[in-house]
Amino acid sequence: QVQLVESGGGLVQTGGSLRLSCAASENIFGFNVMGWYRQAPGKQRELVADMTSGSTTNYADSVKGRFTISRDNAKNTVDLQMNSLKPEDTAVYYCKGSLGLVGYWGQGTQVTVSS
Repeated sequence: QVQLVESGGGLVQTGGSLRLSCAASENIFGFNVMGWYRQAPGKQRELVADMTSGSTTNYADSVKGRFTISRDNAKNTVDLQMNSLKPEDTAVYYCKGSLGLVGYWGQGTQVTVSS
């Protein structure tokens, strides 16, 4: 069973930065897509950013130009650099790895941006 563990969340002021990291329990080389999602209170979980095994990236419009996803197959990690954070970025952030048609989720890490 693949395990994904997120870290790096916390409380930050508007305009600040955080770097989230997702560590996988096994080699992610074969994962076709690795990504980050978020879920704010009372809202549906939404895609923030993802990256294919071929390094193609995809970002939500709301984070373009502010967030950067990176993937290190050698370290089995996927990071999300978040800059210029806004209060509306407050949410629980989840890492997801897609292996074929099977998706694996981490437990989530809380990000809170104060105004």
